[in-house]
Amino acid sequence: MFKNLLKRKNADHHPKKSLDEIINQFSKSSDFTTLAIGAQHRKYIITYFKQLVQMQSVEDKILEPFQKIDFTLNSVHEVENVLPIEDIAVTKDVQEILEKLLRGYVMFQLHKDDKEVALIKVQSFDTGFRTENETENEFSVVGPKLGFVEDLDVNLYLMRKTLISENLIFKEITVGNKSKTRVVIAYLEDVTNPQHVETMTQRLQDLDFDVVIDSTMLDQLISDNSHTPFPLFLTTERIDRVLFSLLNGQVAFFSSGSPYAVTGPSTLLDFFISPEDYYLPWILGSFFRFIRTFGVFFSIFATPLYVAVVTYHYEMLPKDLLGPIIFSRTNVPFPPVVEVLFLEITIELLREAGARLPSKVGQTLGIVGGIVIGQATVEAALTSNILLIIVSLTALASFTTPIFKMSNTIRLLRFPFVLFAATFGLVGIVFCFCYLLVHLIRLQSLGMPYLVPLYPFRPKNYRDTFLRLPYNYTAKRPSYLRPLDWFRYDPSKSKKKQNLDQE
Repeated sequence: MFKNLLKRKNADHHPKKSLDEIINQFSKSSDFTTLAIGAQHRKYIITYFKQLVQMQSVEDKILEPFQKIDFTLNSVHEVENVLPIEDIAVTKDVQEILEKLLRGYVMFQLHKDDKEVALIKVQSFDTGFRTENETENEFSVVGPKLGFVEDLDVNLYLMRKTLISENLIFKEITVGNKSKTRVVIAYLEDVTNPQHVETMTQRLQDLDFDVVIDSTMLDQLISDNSHTPFPLFLTTERIDRVLFSLLNGQVAFFSSGSPYAVTGPSTLLDFFISPEDYYLPWILGSFFRFIRTFGVFFSIFATPLYVAVVTYHYEMLPKDLLGPIIFSRTNVPFPPVVEVLFLEITIELLREAGARLPSKVGQTLGIVGGIVIGQATVEAALTSNILLIIVSLTALASFTTPIFKMSNTIRLLRFPFVLFAATFGLVGIVFCFCYLLVHLIRLQSLGMPYLVPLYPFRPKNYRDTFLRLPYNYTAKRPSYLRPLDWFRYDPSKSKKKQNLDQE
């Protein structure tokens, strides 16, 4: 196996090709174009991929100026004086020529055999990208509705437009041996600890991967632990969530072709915080955050507790509740664990089918399918009606999680808890919870403990975790991020102002 890896590693690092070899390779594609431009007595060569450039820009900014000039160019550097384009790079570097041609640049040569060329930027920015940038998966009732799109330059523009600061730094690198994907790391220079920036940059630069299609792939490739169902970096399509992360001292990165940004280092509690909490009065924001936390625990433990109690611990049920449960299970031929697994898998099938179908059909399928299947299973005595209510509530509670990745993790965690409850009862639930807790304690995100401020215990950072306290109590940035600037604003000035005295 090690020899195969070495062979592949050696195969990936080919000897550098010459410019002529690259042109011959590109010429095999039908969309690769080579044109002779200029007047009859002085012809120059331009080469480009016609699908990657704006043809109108090529005609207006390259072809027309060269037809109008009445002198002969002696050096490729003189192109900058002829064309009304800012981004013109003159180079002999074959690798740079290769990458920029594939990104939509036009290559200009005085003669066909010249090794020094000018690379002119006339990319087609809008082709194939959606223009609507409303958030689809992280909807907010209150607050801005703007989200990211698949165009990296548009996303960076939205960040610059929203956060007007000279300390907002964008660092661009290239990832992917074949895709040459542009990846931009964003951070606030006067806030973010340089160690976080260096760690994120180093992990992205050290990647040895062929094609990067979405930023969520990079999220998995640079994670501290790839054998966990928990997301170790927060993935979001909302601009305000990324800005809140940067202001706290975290690092974000974007990739071309992806409408999602990835922020880190992240903690477990970050996935249950919604930007909407900060747009509402702190009492309402704290209440909704508490509801989300309760929904997580209810979604994970409700059905395992039902299985454990009904299977092993009938004595724990109150007398008033024991009768209805016995009555609902009178004609059910299956043990509780089979009932739970049947209903849980049914709900997962409905959810997956609804997500893959067109939106209108998916909504109809979810509603009609849930009602029809639920009623039919109860009437056929395949499951009890009490369990049907519990499973429906657990599915509903899992939707309260703002981040879709964490919602998927919560859905998955129910199954091992149910199996342990069916095998060992309440002891199995306790054992599974302890194993989960140990696993969470061992996790790290960009080298930082995943459970902080719960573990290691940081009581001063609890002001914006389970509850969202008033702004005059949340001015200090989290200490576990080790920011360069500890305060986001003056807490004394964020208090309620007094009215002017009226005479």
